[in-house]
Amino acid sequence: MDFLTRVILFISCITASIANDLARGWNDDVAWVTLDDGIKAAKEQNKPMMLVIHKTWNKPMMLVIHKTWCGACKALKPQFDSSKEIAELSKPFVMVNVLDDEEPEGEKYSPDGGYIPRVLFYDPDGNILDQYKNENGHPDYKYYHFSPTSIAETMKKVIKERNLEKPTGNDEL
Repeated sequence: MDFLTRVILFISCITASIANDLARGWNDDVAWVTLDDGIKAAKEQNKPMMLVIHKTWNKPMMLVIHKTWCGACKALKPQFDSSKEIAELSKPFVMVNVLDDEEPEGEKYSPDGGYIPRVLFYDPDGNILDQYKNENGHPDYKYYHFSPTSIAETMKKVIKERNLEKPTGNDEL
């Protein structure tokens, strides 16, 4: 069994067993993964972390950055949690939510500022897909979403424009 296959199997097992822990109240029906798993695999492969995460699944990534103390995050969280639409739309994405000190550093994670919450999309090569933002949001805070509706609309746009398979409920490796 080659290394990439082992990484995929390992992360799949981890995802299945601790998906609810990784949700952190942001929708238990979403298959969340951690950036830490990607970092470990990247070190073993001696490649950039984001590249390993994306190439493992060959899916774009949706990254939700939030903080425990953030009022806007606290307001969005229960709405996101109860959204069956977001759970279904999440299937063609690598879904990552980072909390507090887990937030990665660098301009590609805060392209227009460090406000929170931010919802960002990346291609399988780890490049930010900066065209996917909250179309109805404030122009200074392009990746801030105040409702699950705007997040779902952005996810649909990514799915359509990137020609991703329509979610089927049978997301197999």
